[in-house]
Amino acid sequence: MRLLVTGGAGFIGANFVHQTVAERPDAQVTVLDKLTYAGNLASLDPVAEQIRFVRGDVADADLVDALVAESDLVVHFAAESHNDNSLTDPSPFVQTNLIGTFTLLEAVRRHSVRYHHISTDEVYGDLDLDDPARFTEATAYNPSSPYSSTKAGSDLLVRAWVRSFGVAATISNCSNNYGPYQHVEKFIPRQITNVLDGVRPKLYGTGANVRDWIHVDDHNRAVWTIIDKGEIGQTYLIGADGETDNRTVVETVLELCGRDRGDFDFVTDRPGHDLRYAIDATRLRTELGWQPRYRDFREGLAATIDWYRTHEHWWRPQKDATEQAYARSGERTLGRAD
Repeated sequence: MRLLVTGGAGFIGANFVHQTVAERPDAQVTVLDKLTYAGNLASLDPVAEQIRFVRGDVADADLVDALVAESDLVVHFAAESHNDNSLTDPSPFVQTNLIGTFTLLEAVRRHSVRYHHISTDEVYGDLDLDDPARFTEATAYNPSSPYSSTKAGSDLLVRAWVRSFGVAATISNCSNNYGPYQHVEKFIPRQITNVLDGVRPKLYGTGANVRDWIHVDDHNRAVWTIIDKGEIGQTYLIGADGETDNRTVVETVLELCGRDRGDFDFVTDRPGHDLRYAIDATRLRTELGWQPRYRDFREGLAATIDWYRTHEHWWRPQKDATEQAYARSGERTLGRAD
């Protein structure tokens, strides 16, 4: 199998490449990545000799066409994905998430190549904290930010290309990922690296917002399950029943690192901060037989902390610039939890 992975130097994409190389030795893997600030070539160092890396933009039609023409399967991870950044400057999100996806879809249409589209549960908006409902494949789209709206738009492009042009595509919408190689701007690695640096973690608002956490390895196993067994044209939701509020996440990180659970600061909340995400992955589990391996969020979080503790050489170069960006964004400390 000749496999093209876009965004393969990013967090989820790099882990997908590692897993593919380890578990599918017949796959010839090409990674296309622009290496923006969120892409890190060092994330691919362990498999560098077993893949081909191409630096480039998914919106570059000529480059994309050439790479797709020599592929049997395209898995599209490449995306601008940080909500805070989308509020500061939405333009890269439109360019990568919409124009980039359009460019890939046109290429796979021309060359009749199988395509899998990686998306997010954030396209569905949010749920009330006391609402027992979960997102399903039938939930209406209701995005809240430039990030989630451009991801919603990219999903709709895929659906249209399936229906209008017969593109052989599937879509997956996943809940919040955590694990190795995640940029320190993101919630969990930011808190972990702050604690490792002896700095108090930062918690938006009151910390009541709920996310449905899944380990990145479970996400990527689900992606391969969909590629292998999924029905063309269908959308599958990926989740591991990991609903946890942000305050509990911070307190658990502190506890696992040997710090007091209240040793954190409250900071100004993000504009339009979604309240709760929750995934119903019944279709994936019953129709395709997938099950998560990390069923205990605390266990997965402990393994993630250990990874960041032993891979400071990977995250340290990003840390100072990330904290400076948060300071420039107007993040202010509102008070101490303790």
